Amino acid sequence: MISGLLLSLFSCGGESEPAADASAEAPKSMYADKREAADPMKNKGIGPVKSVELGELDAAMVEEGRLIYEEKCSACHKATERYIGPAPSKILERRTPEWVMNMILNPEQMVAEDPIAKELLKEYLSPMANQSLTEEETRKILEYFRTI
Repeated sequence: MISGLLLSLFSCGGESEPAADASAEAPKSMYADKREAADPMKNKGIGPVKSVELGELDAAMVEEGRLIYEEKCSACHKATERYIGPAPSKILERRTPEWVMNMILNPEQMVAEDPIAKELLKEYLSPMANQSLTEEETRKILEYFRTI
């Protein structure tokens, strides 16, 4: 059982970067209102993405996002079912686009400081692996998520 869990952690990129310098931590007032932090449809997460405009679905981005997802994410996430991590199907009904992108781009800080990410870690017992994706790649994955 334990060896299976360890194997699953390493298959998702289990090694992590050393923790950032404590002086670089976000201020405790990251969220103006604790209710905003806990409300999954208002929480934008912690990271570089502050705003995402979702327009018409971009088919080319969807396909590129699907390919990136299959290469980088599918070891731990299945599109429509619970696996090592949660299923991204209908994720934008549960989270803001900014939160999703920040979780992909900045998983270490999100799991350490974001209340929703902390709860997900408690539930799934496996931290999100940082795949070192760019904002552009992450946006393409988000576009793919809009279709599943």
